[in-house]
Amino acid sequence: MSSNDKAIVTCAITGVLTNPQQHPVPVTAEEMAASAKEAFDAGASIMHVHFRRQEPGMGHMPSWEPDVAEAMCTAIREACPGVIINMSTGVLGSDVSGPVACMERVRPEISACNAGTLNYLKARRNGQWAWPPMVFDNPVKKVQTMLDAMTENGSVPEFECFDVGIIRSVGMYVDTGMASHPDYNFVMGVASGMPADPELLPLLVGYRRPESPWQVTAIGRADVWPLHQKAAELGGNLRTGVEDTFYLPDGERARGNGDLIESLVTCARQAGREIASPDEARETLLAHAPAAA
Repeated sequence: MSSNDKAIVTCAITGVLTNPQQHPVPVTAEEMAASAKEAFDAGASIMHVHFRRQEPGMGHMPSWEPDVAEAMCTAIREACPGVIINMSTGVLGSDVSGPVACMERVRPEISACNAGTLNYLKARRNGQWAWPPMVFDNPVKKVQTMLDAMTENGSVPEFECFDVGIIRSVGMYVDTGMASHPDYNFVMGVASGMPADPELLPLLVGYRRPESPWQVTAIGRADVWPLHQKAAELGGNLRTGVEDTFYLPDGERARGNGDLIESLVTCARQAGREIASPDEARETLLAHAPAAA
């Protein structure tokens, strides 16, 4: 089996706002490293990292402090020799100085690039909004700024696509010279975006640029696991973690990222695929990485 046939597994180790008082999400550098090690040992070669504030009682909030980012990424790299860091860059508004400063400090091999704008909504059963309606704004100018920063820091963009139009926009980024060799992340399960529907996935794969790598971020409860299995069967790369779900295929709550990655590896092997090592993941995803300035 060639490295291109193997499944590259990403662990989304914490997320951006989940409260550690309610859910098993790591916050400190030590917790991040320990959770990443469990996922790494289970087969994850990439860690998708959000940075959290470190002041007492503020661990549910994001941080764009370069010192915090450096401490977390250093601890993860030391705990998981050879691991690939995939840094989140998502931020509301046009000021991207925080993500860029963190990128400059930690030099991630991959950076998530939110590829388009979405009305980020969720309604509760009682007819109330789960949070005030918000716009996750990613206009082309902002996307270009992030891509420029990634090029400057030798980081490969992973295009996060929340809707079909955003997937198609990535193709136009290639047409206009903004990007080349795109790596797609189909984010499925956000209430106002694409549903976590396995029957939708083959269509999405067809809308990407041919031969481009892709993966699925499946957000939800235990119902996301058929989607993971479909992604494995269609040849996609795989991602899960406590950022995306707290539930295993049998409906039980995961103790942490290690449990979730073990279940994801099982999906790959049920599809007849083995798991890529970090070096094999680099060979597949980072062959066209820009040279850092």
